[in-house]
Amino acid sequence: MQRTQAAAHTALSPSATPEDSSGQSASRRQFFRVGGLFAAGLAASSALAPVTSWAGTMSQSTTDDIAILNVALGLEYQAIAAYQVGAESGLLEKPVLAVAVKFQGQHKAHAEVLSSTIGKLGGTPVMAKKPDEYGFPTASLKSQADVLEFAAGLEKGAASAYLGAVPQFHNKDLAKAAASIMGDETMHWAILLNALGKDPVPAAFIA
Repeated sequence: MQRTQAAAHTALSPSATPEDSSGQSASRRQFFRVGGLFAAGLAASSALAPVTSWAGTMSQSTTDDIAILNVALGLEYQAIAAYQVGAESGLLEKPVLAVAVKFQGQHKAHAEVLSSTIGKLGGTPVMAKKPDEYGFPTASLKSQADVLEFAAGLEKGAASAYLGAVPQFHNKDLAKAAASIMGDETMHWAILLNALGKDPVPAAFIA
């Protein structure tokens, strides 16, 4: 597992990205100044409004747990669609594309587990939307850095969402599972930050 994660880190590191020229760096700085695609990624993640309610409402029943799981499932579907957009953009170099596809595969695994769990609990899993229904800023994706900025924003939003959900579950086994997924989202976020030449661990806590 450590070797696999290290390989992904290397593939997405700045040194493994020949296109990371001074012009591209200037473009990244411009995105940072105006909020950029990182902020767009966060906005897209927060578009699933129920996420914000997790922190304030403690689950009291299995029905409440199912509702939380369905919001999480919606987030995973959104991430899967976002990585598909990135993969089909033609902007990613081969090693970076391989890691992006790997991350997408992990989001698919999350979605499968969440959907199965919802069904076992007697609930009905939400359905995935079409990619164009998520309102992704596809017109703004003009370089590999743009795609990575956007993906990083989505991963940070997902990690924060799971952080809010973990303590709210009525069933603590579900809390443990959600925490495991949160760890994976956070690793994705850190690797993407590193690929952008940013501090992969910017703070001691996530919020």
